[in-house]
Amino acid sequence: MGKGKLIVLTGPSGVGKGTLLRSLLANHPELYLSVSATTRSPRPGEINGRDYFFVSRSEFERMVANGELLEWAEFAGNYYGTPRAAVEAQIAAEKWVVLEIELNGARQVRKTFPEAKLIFVLPPSLAELEQRIRGRNQDSEAAITQRLLRAREEVAAADEFDLQVVNDNLERAVMEIEHQLFTPAAC
Repeated sequence: MGKGKLIVLTGPSGVGKGTLLRSLLANHPELYLSVSATTRSPRPGEINGRDYFFVSRSEFERMVANGELLEWAEFAGNYYGTPRAAVEAQIAAEKWVVLEIELNGARQVRKTFPEAKLIFVLPPSLAELEQRIRGRNQDSEAAITQRLLRAREEVAAADEFDLQVVNDNLERAVMEIEHQLFTPAAC
């Protein structure tokens, strides 16, 4: 793989970024997944340091003030951000680092790391996205409405990204991302 790279995966909530990412990591264990910090409470089965770094609001605000985050944003009443030091250390060690972040965070990364490869994951349709979000049974009706409104805004920004992948077939979507990342012309 050679020289370190930063790969950003984003798209609306419920589009399947996590599923795509798990497949990419299974196929390419040499990728380094950056763990984000968040102020939201852990969901059942989530582990601090593996899924997220779960921090208090005041701790997160301290991290922002000290420049410890590569990017950060507020979504659905919680903060999310990428700890800078671990990402920079992995890139310096010539690793390929993958971030799974939201739109505003991806825009921040583009400014800091213009050479990053930004990938936007699209749903087959907004109706399908709504079904996926409802199928998770994790959100209140108000949160679902907020996620769907946000999804419309995010989809409208897809053309800002280096690659847009429609996640209507997992295997095809993974192959499309792999082709863009790992073919000699892409490296």
